Amino acid sequence: MKKNEIRQQKVLSYLIEDYIKSMEPVSSKLICEKYIRNASPATIRIDLNKLEKENLIFQPHTSAGRIPTILGYRRYLEKLDPILKTVKYEKSDILRNILIKYYKDTPLALHYIMQFLASETDQLSFVAEPEVSYGYLEKLKVFKISDNKLLFVVSLDSGLDKTVILKWDYGITEQQLRAIVRYANDEFVGHRIYDIQTKYLEETTERISEENKILKLFLEELQKAISEISSYFIHFDGNISFLEQPEFDNKSSILTFLGFIQRQEHLVNLMQKSDGKNAYHVLLGEDLGLAELADYSLIYAKYEIFGIPGFLGVLGPVRMNYKRNIPIVRDIAEIITKTTKKGMVVPSNER
Repeated sequence: MKKNEIRQQKVLSYLIEDYIKSMEPVSSKLICEKYIRNASPATIRIDLNKLEKENLIFQPHTSAGRIPTILGYRRYLEKLDPILKTVKYEKSDILRNILIKYYKDTPLALHYIMQFLASETDQLSFVAEPEVSYGYLEKLKVFKISDNKLLFVVSLDSGLDKTVILKWDYGITEQQLRAIVRYANDEFVGHRIYDIQTKYLEETTERISEENKILKLFLEELQKAISEISSYFIHFDGNISFLEQPEFDNKSSILTFLGFIQRQEHLVNLMQKSDGKNAYHVLLGEDLGLAELADYSLIYAKYEIFGIPGFLGVLGPVRMNYKRNIPIVRDIAEIITKTTKKGMVVPSNER
């Protein structure tokens, strides 16, 4: 890479990091005085003009400094990624202690971790977990409510009942239904909902001969029913101090942001689209799928507790401290996964 290209990358990084701190347009003079003292303001102005032509920065007002575009933030994050791989979050012991202290109550442990994440990043933190998946099946009941509809009642050991109505076009007598439900209870009662969904239903279906078509069809519907009740629920930290940031200085911006976080299904779908290969993900502007969210950002990572996946992260303005927040989100997710996988924490419903 040429010397001037290396300098331009540094100029972009310094400009973004200074803008994140100050929310003020950054001038060539400031970059020279504060960051690159061996270059003249004229040289830095040439670099800024080059970056502006590439749509990485723009000048909000005549005679003002520059601020980053979404494309500029993306370029910055690309260059930041290899640096962040060498950075480790320094408070990992606190997180392990939380997990171990509250090992009998996974939701409570995640609640405290979510609060910790909010305080460390000064952004809105969240945990998305498939709450029902942790539960154990206590009893399955299925009723015919019409010729082509079945009502599934899934009872968990916690006392929670979940109901799902599904279409059934194959014909089944009351006697056949009772026999099949009895068989399903014998096979699946006492197992975690997540394990039934991801393992036991498939294994059981493979054992059944092709002649037993009604049972195979029923198990397919049971898979649909369990998938429907196992959707993610997002918990947000209740601290609203993040709204004190300049980006939320008017009622409209606050309402837009609060409206976004209420669209839980949209948020979950965004996170589930990730390929799973990366330790963290950042969605900026149009990545969030709505034009009104162009000024916001989402950092998230996938974790597992006892093999059950979930997501955690932070939501906030696109003008966010990525250098600090990304390692926090990434490492908290990794610590949760490794700590529970090693057996330092045990499931609250362990049999």
